[in-house]
Amino acid sequence: MNFEFLNSVSSFLTSALAIFFAISIHEFGHAFVAHLNGDDTAKNAGRMTINPLSHIDIFGMIMMFVAKFGWAKPVPVNPYNYKNEKIGNITVSLAGIFMNLASAIFFAMIYKYIGIFSLKMVCESLIVYNIAFASFNILPIPPLDGWSFISTFLPDSVNYKLYEYTRYSFIILILLVMTNVLSFVLSPIYSFFSGIVSMFL
Repeated sequence: MNFEFLNSVSSFLTSALAIFFAISIHEFGHAFVAHLNGDDTAKNAGRMTINPLSHIDIFGMIMMFVAKFGWAKPVPVNPYNYKNEKIGNITVSLAGIFMNLASAIFFAMIYKYIGIFSLKMVCESLIVYNIAFASFNILPIPPLDGWSFISTFLPDSVNYKLYEYTRYSFIILILLVMTNVLSFVLSPIYSFFSGIVSMFL
């Protein structure tokens, strides 16, 4: 009997589970930290949850499987509601990345002590995708978290001007993927985050 098909299905389901979780915990992080900063826009929109149905963008999910990069629905925030706008922007921008890395560390510790092979494979996939999400989102390209963080320190006049070009961000990302530049850029970031997580394995 050929079990290759079952292995492929198992691998796909494991990857899908890891992607759903990585997306959900990332967006939950943004919503929760926005709430801590005084903005309940995301909470009132039902986005302060780890339910993937609240965060998944269908086309972004398809791109995740086809092109190996994708996106979720952006969490709505209103910086004017923050107790301190600058601190709010910084912490909310980094919240998703932090939650992905914290999740990767959590599953690394489970991986280290669990003995069941199938669960170790699930944990491995969760580690990989959470590190991947953190690595991708830290890039300083609109509308990714890395750009949100950097834009906090730029003058409003510069941000307004650069905002006009955010419509081209998707095209830029596609070009980076097609030319393998994205992989080249992400590799050292992924390795750095992996090094941090590996200390807990």
